[in-house]
Parts: sequence; C-alpha cells; structure tokens
Amino acid sequence: MRNIDMAAALGDNSTLTGDGEAPSPSTAYGRKRGGWKSTLFILAALAGSALASSGWLSNLIVFLIEEFNIKSIDAAQISNVIAGSTCFFPVIAAIVADSFLGCFTVIWISSLISVTGLILMVLTAKLDVLRPQPCEHTRSICPTPTTTQYAVLYSALALLSIGLGGTRFTMASMGANQFTEPKNQAVYFNWYFVTLYISSVIASTGIVYVEDRVSWAWGFCICLVANVFGLAMFLLGSRYYYEDKPEGSPFTSLARVIVASVRKIKKSVASFETEDYYCGDGGVEGMVPSKSFRILNRAAIKTEGDILPNGRVAKPWKICTVQELEDLKCIIRIIPLWSTSIFLGTPIGIQASLSVLQALNMDRNLSRHFQVPAGSIMVVPFVSTAICLSVFDRYISPLWKKIRGKNLTPLQQIGLGHVINTASMAVSALVESKRRHVAAHSLQPQGSNIVVALSVVWLVPQLATVGIGEAFHFPGQVALYYQEFPDSLKNMSSAMSAMLIGIAFYLSTAVIDFLRRVTPWLPDNINDGRLDNVYWVLVVLGVINFAYYLLCSWFHKYKIVEKEDYDHK
Repeated sequence: MRNIDMAAALGDNSTLTGDGEAPSPSTAYGRKRGGWKSTLFILAALAGSALASSGWLSNLIVFLIEEFNIKSIDAAQISNVIAGSTCFFPVIAAIVADSFLGCFTVIWISSLISVTGLILMVLTAKLDVLRPQPCEHTRSICPTPTTTQYAVLYSALALLSIGLGGTRFTMASMGANQFTEPKNQAVYFNWYFVTLYISSVIASTGIVYVEDRVSWAWGFCICLVANVFGLAMFLLGSRYYYEDKPEGSPFTSLARVIVASVRKIKKSVASFETEDYYCGDGGVEGMVPSKSFRILNRAAIKTEGDILPNGRVAKPWKICTVQELEDLKCIIRIIPLWSTSIFLGTPIGIQASLSVLQALNMDRNLSRHFQVPAGSIMVVPFVSTAICLSVFDRYISPLWKKIRGKNLTPLQQIGLGHVINTASMAVSALVESKRRHVAAHSLQPQGSNIVVALSVVWLVPQLATVGIGEAFHFPGQVALYYQEFPDSLKNMSSAMSAMLIGIAFYLSTAVIDFLRRVTPWLPDNINDGRLDNVYWVLVVLGVINFAYYLLCSWFHKYKIVEKEDYDHK
C-alpha cells in the first residue's frame, strides 16, 4: 500500500499562489484556515489510519489460515483480492470527492466505515461462534467455516477495504491543499511519508507480534483504538481546514469525448476547417485537433444545434472542446506504457503472498525467546525501498547527472525497475530451491505446522531486491504520468498509478489460479509443491514484459519539458 500513498501525494496538482497557506480568506473562531496547524491534525489522523490498516492487512494471510482453516494458497488469493480492492477504491473515492462531497466528508465517512469493519474483526476474533473450530491432529482434520461465518468475515474485509481506499488518497491531497507554495507542499509530503512509514513499520512488527503471540482479539482491538484515534483527531481539526469545493470529475469530460465521437460517427473530419472545431470559452481560438486518433476528432466538430446563440453548449454529450479531445488522446498514448507496469506489478503481488507462506514454513526463531511473525517479513521490502530512495536521491541521481550530463529519465528509472524486479524473482526461485532441498532432508513438526529447518532470514535477499526495484520503477511511473498528463488531468495521473496496482493484484490472483489448475506446483502444503517453478515462470514473464516495455518506450515521445530536465531516452 505504500505505493498508493506515494501516487496520491505526487499526483496532487494544487494551485500555487499566495504566501504558502491555502488561498482562502475564511476564518474559524478568528483563526485563518489552512497552513501547518491544520496538517498536524491530518498527519495524526494518517498515523492512526496507517497503524490500523497495516495491523490487519499485514497479517491477513496468517489470520485466514490459523483462525478460519482456509488453505494456504486460498488465503493468499483472498489477500491479493483485498489488496487489489484497496487500490481500486481510492479511484472511486477521488471521483466522489472531486465531484460531490469534497475531501473532508470522504475522509471521515471512510474512517467510520473502517471503524465498523474493525469492530466486526474484533467480534470475529473474540466470539467462537463466528469462527470454525480449530483443526485436529496437526491440521489433518479442519472444520470449514459456515456460510454465516464467511459472510461476517467478508463483510468486515469489504468495509475495511472501502475505508482504507477512501482515506489515504484524500488525506494526501487534502493535506497538500492546505498550502499554495510548492516548497511547503514538498515539506508536507516528506512528513506524510515519514508518518506513514513509521506507523506502518510499528504496525507490521508490534501489532502483528501481539496478534501472533498474545491474541488476535487484542491485536484487532489495538487497530480499532488506533482507527478511532485517527478519526477523532481528524474531526477535531475541522475548524482549521481549508476545503476546496467539488468541481466535477475529469472522467466526465473524457466520457463526453467518446460519446460525442460515437454520436457523430457519420461525420467526416477531412473536409472541416479550423473554425469548424469547438474550442470552448477558455480555449485557444483556432486550435485544431492533432492528426493522431483522427476517428475521435469528430467529437469536437460543431454541427447545427450544438452551440446556443450565446456561445454556450446546448448538448454537452454531443460536442466537446478540442482541449478535452486532446486530453483523451494523451491518455490513449500512455496506455501501452501503463500496461507494462501492470505486468510488472503482478509478480510483486504473487511474491508478497507466497513469501508469507514460505515464512510460515521456515524457522522464524531469531533467538531462544523471540520468533518473527510471518506477516512481519513484509517489512523488509518496505525498509529497503525507503533506504534505496534516500540513496538514489542523495548519491545515484547526482552521480548519474555528473557522468551523463543530464538527469535519469522516468523511462530509464522504470526500465531499471523492470530489470531489478526480474532479478528478484530469480533470487526467489533460488532461495525456494534451497528451502525445498532442506525440507526434503529435515522436516521438524512444530505445533500444527511443518516447519523447515531453514532460517527465515533466507527470504531477506529476495524481498530486499524487490524493494530496491520499487524504489526505481514506482517513482518513475508517478513522474512519467504526472509529466505526460495535461494540466487538467494531473490528479488522474495518481489514479492511473492506483489502478495499475489494483489490476496487478487481481491479475496475480488469476495467474496463481491458472497455475493451480494446470500444474501440481501449488498444493496446500507448499513443501510438496514447486514454488521455485512458479518463480521461474515469473522470471520468463518478466523478461517478455521488459522486451514489451522497451518497444513501447522506444516509440514514446516525451512532451516538451524544461531544457534542464532531460532528453528523450
């Protein structure tokens, strides 16, 4: 989820004027709205939300296996679907906030939904009637959950996904909207990420440890308290917030282009002159559409009855401006590169869920008195990404510019991410081969699990490598979309980043399901399977996707940027 938050933050496009605070003369109880005082409440709310969401999401696979007797691969599938949903709901929340309710209302309603979901999770962990009976004889006999138990569980997870999706995206944008100067927004984003990272690490280690070693009910109670704290802090700051009024969603104008072009399908675009195209009130008179995707150009052609005598549009869904037309074309041009990121994220989603299953079947004792929770293993890519981002910003990027005379381009960053991510899958395959070799010679029963006498530390290289890859390709993606999208659709660039991660998680579920159907590599007991073959398949897919990426990037042309930024390729 750290990627979604980065996308939300970097994708903001606030108006930049004034003295560094939000451009509103309104006051509340004699206090000026916006500025740092308001963001303190937003950051406190973010801390509570991040503690709560990381607390239940990081350990979800383990909870499903141990408390609901769900088979390991099925639990990984459910976790991927939930992760994908938390990436799609932010897009819906952004549309609702922009078009109808505004950020403040979306955040508090989403937080309340999260609280409701956590209450159900606490009840599920506390009440025996809401969970199946424990397994007998070392998981050989495991009662399946009833329909009612499944209904309560899935209702809780759905509420938590909606709540998580509706808060972090809008918190990033709402916090940035409290300022008008770029330097203040940049400082806010730094604190946003510091707060998010620290809260997530604490939750993925401390709260997960409570869930594993004390009880699930206590762990979920801590999540609930953190969520309530975040909601309370957010509401307490309401008198200080500057709020933008909803101005409508950019998706509406894009849809209008498609509908208008279909309604004028019989119109020819070859015989029309400059004055035949509609530029709108704020458009540049005489502007004509580009020659690419000419089939859409008819959407901006003025026909009888489209424009009223006063210059206003009579039928909004029958004509659009040339600028709106070009905005849609811009998105179409970026889709091929965007699709390569979907296939880049799919192996990451598969690796994340399978690594937790590997950790469950490995020796997690770091000392005689401390055992690493399986869910906490995913802190490794989180930390490696944060470290690599710092190293890249301070050393790699300046060194590259000194040697090459120009900055590393977004396309080059993404390309490096492709290579490192594929290397991570290869490392995962080699580590799994080692784990299987040890498993074949020394299996140690430990409680209800079969644990391989191989330290969980062996998983660190593969997870650290994928984290390094994310430090390259994800900021590159955000920068590329933000740079290439037109000004009117800057916020949509972050939505594109969220959508590709969501699709990647759903696609990872489909890939695992396909491999389960056609191969014996993914049984419930992974010691009897061939996870190493799964990883090698991901390596092959990564190489193919990288070739596809190189093809797309070769034909992609950057928009005009500042001379000191970088050249193409």
